[in-house]
Amino acid sequence: MAREFLLPDIGEGLTEAEIVRWLVPEGGHVAADQPVVEVETDKAVVEIPSPYAGVVLRHGGAEGETIKVGAVLVVIADEGGEEEGRSEVGLTEAGREGSPSGALAETRGESHQAAPIVGTLSEEAEVLAASARTTAGAATGTVKALPIVRKLARDLGVDLSSVQGTGAEGRVTREDVLAAAPSRGTAAAEPAQVAAADTKLAVEPGEAEDQRRPLSRLRRTIAANMAKSWSEIPHVTTFDEVDADRLAPVRDALASRHDVKIPMEAMVIKAVIPALEAFPEFNATLDGDELVVHQRHDIGIAVDTPDGLLVAVIRDAGSRGILDLSGEVRRIGEAAKARSLAPDELTGQTFTVSNIGAVGGGQGTPIVPYGTTAILSVGRVQEKVIARDGEPVVAPVMPLSLSYDHRVIDGAQGRRFIALIIENLEEPALFLAG
Repeated sequence: MAREFLLPDIGEGLTEAEIVRWLVPEGGHVAADQPVVEVETDKAVVEIPSPYAGVVLRHGGAEGETIKVGAVLVVIADEGGEEEGRSEVGLTEAGREGSPSGALAETRGESHQAAPIVGTLSEEAEVLAASARTTAGAATGTVKALPIVRKLARDLGVDLSSVQGTGAEGRVTREDVLAAAPSRGTAAAEPAQVAAADTKLAVEPGEAEDQRRPLSRLRRTIAANMAKSWSEIPHVTTFDEVDADRLAPVRDALASRHDVKIPMEAMVIKAVIPALEAFPEFNATLDGDELVVHQRHDIGIAVDTPDGLLVAVIRDAGSRGILDLSGEVRRIGEAAKARSLAPDELTGQTFTVSNIGAVGGGQGTPIVPYGTTAILSVGRVQEKVIARDGEPVVAPVMPLSLSYDHRVIDGAQGRRFIALIIENLEEPALFLAG
């Protein structure tokens, strides 16, 4: 008997996924709970396991194809029943876009009960239960590259083993593949997807040619979220600076005593928690005419990845010590760059910290993530001349930029909030003792 496995509902508001790589070919044998395909959703590359053991009769789409939730992902026949299964598939092939009938229709209900791999969170996240495993993107072999980068290499005819990776730990990035791709003019043939991505605009002879490239799925998600936040939230940004003369040596002393790296994000989060407790409106969600004040501090940290900006979430950060928090910051930062975070680690933050100093930034105007009321941006620590006790001195200074929702938070409250953060960062004992 053949059974259809439908692309599961992978999150409220998410209706489709792109097939990155088939892990089991048509005609291949698959065990129950064995990953059968890699798909890319809005924020993650995910392996989806088969709910059945048997033989893969048909893939529901080719690599690079986008399929809708509820569409046939894969058809699997029982062991020894391949011929019967192929016959059943043939009977329903003509009606693939419509509702299934017969034996296949009966098994669709079984698939959701036999292997429930779906949950629901916010509209920006996809949810897979424990049976679905995320992938760090490093495929087998010695070349490190995300599945979407490997697919691009196949489309462009690039041998990844000959490409020098410039990403973290030698990972081959999309830019590396594009740089190694043969000239479009000398290629004998070009896949339709790549040809569409590089459509040339009409130019005068002798002028440089522009290229038209589609946004990646992650970049489209970022664009939609940013536009929604900016259009619906009236932003106010306040700027200030921290005299980091005490912060830097305390951070270094902690790292030396415990022989671990203490990320700046961990220090900032610890300094922010008392301020969120004192001003709970900054740890809240505006829901219509009501303000939902969150009792737990789930802090998002913005991570610069090769594919775009992701916000990874540290759950219950207020209950963590500085060493525990440091380890979690390092873990989710590395996982975000590898696109291997679990879906529930990519959504649900109640406040966000963005360390733009890690990429050399100073002050900016961070956009408040939708569903929250504020975000704090931390710039690069640099030596500046400041006044201390009425005398000019050279001191390490950290820039801060706080953006908040002006519907919920007034300017005076914003100033008081950032003043408390500055007080904590200038004397770390105030927050490390908590």
